[in-house]
Amino acid sequence: MRTLYKTSSYAVMHLVVAIGVAFALTGDWLIALSIGLIEPFVQTLFFALHERVWERKRKSGVSEEQPQLVTAMAR
Repeated sequence: MRTLYKTSSYAVMHLVVAIGVAFALTGDWLIALSIGLIEPFVQTLFFALHERVWERKRKSGVSEEQPQLVTAMAR
């Protein structure tokens, strides 16, 4: 049940932030509401595509090791 509450609160927060940023950029509440309601839907679609790419990468046997640059920077 905690996961449901946490996910719901995150969704509300995401909407508020998206609408707030859109309003700050446009100064128009109608545009801000439109962007704020559409953006999470579009982001969800792209997340699904992102997951497919990573799943294909995993199935193809591509190494999931960190790039050398990141490893070197961590030292």
